[in-house]
Amino acid sequence: MASVTSQHVEAASTLAVIASSNEPLLFLSADLNVIAASASFCRTFQIDAAGIPGRRLSEIGGGEWAMPQLHSLLMATAGGTTPIEGYELELALMGQQPRSLVLNARKLDDGDNDRVRLLLAISDVTAARAASREKDDLIREKAILLQEIQHRVANSLQIIASVLMQSARKVQSEEARGHLQDAHHRVMSIAEVQRHLAASSLGDVSLRPYFVQLCESLGASMIQDPNRLSIVATIDDSVVNANTSVSFGLIITELVINALKHAFPGNRHGKISVDFRSDGAKWALSVVDDGIGMATGSDKAKPGLGTGIVEALAKQLGGKIIVRDAKPGTSVCIVYDELVAKRREALPTA
Repeated sequence: MASVTSQHVEAASTLAVIASSNEPLLFLSADLNVIAASASFCRTFQIDAAGIPGRRLSEIGGGEWAMPQLHSLLMATAGGTTPIEGYELELALMGQQPRSLVLNARKLDDGDNDRVRLLLAISDVTAARAASREKDDLIREKAILLQEIQHRVANSLQIIASVLMQSARKVQSEEARGHLQDAHHRVMSIAEVQRHLAASSLGDVSLRPYFVQLCESLGASMIQDPNRLSIVATIDDSVVNANTSVSFGLIITELVINALKHAFPGNRHGKISVDFRSDGAKWALSVVDDGIGMATGSDKAKPGLGTGIVEALAKQLGGKIIVRDAKPGTSVCIVYDELVAKRREALPTA
């Protein structure tokens, strides 16, 4: 008698816990009769609580829970095969939008193998799924818009480059022609940066393919005789963010253009080597030519626009510029400098 009383107390406690739960819960027998339902379940699915106990799951409400696949899964759970974990379904309610539900069901073990009980927990994720779909739609629209912008920017850069080249052909002044050609090469370099960034979907840029393509683009636009001059890029597996890649790309553009313009006068043969490697936060970028070397004394060239661009970008990256005589040729190496980087970080942001 004491054991029976204990079981009755325990069963009453279980039913009370389920009934008062804030989560939609169903307490089921082995043949999927509903023993108890939480108030939250009745409220969420607008079912009269008084009409639930003793009815089969497929009979409650308007019959919307009569789903063969759900029935099969619950019977398998009752048979001890496997619990239901995160099973998602659409519940069709008469006169309402379908509800997205996530179900979890488990066979309860109270030590009595002849008495099978299932606890079915239902999560209504309709709002979350709608929000997720809306977010996906916004991301898709943003991607389409970004693709359109990138397409227009690429076209605009090509138009600007064409105008600069046409202008360079028309002007009489050699100095003006040189400036226009330099501007053309810079625009083409930026176009290459833009094209590469457009293909980088994750925001990080792998430097090897980018720098190799950049050097090929510079060579194709500036070297008339590939048998006389060449550009070789040796790049490790570094990956940086988009802004950093742009700065490195512009530095390479300026240094390669400068070498092509000044290191190989006449029909001198030669090679320009571009090298980049990194180790953690440290990195080193070098552009080395085997040309005539650095001019000295009165022949030493005055710093121009390109030099200013390289100095500004190197400082922005926390790099220090080292220029030396490569014997033969000139070596320009920019290395990460912790002191420069800290000074840069200490500056107020614009």
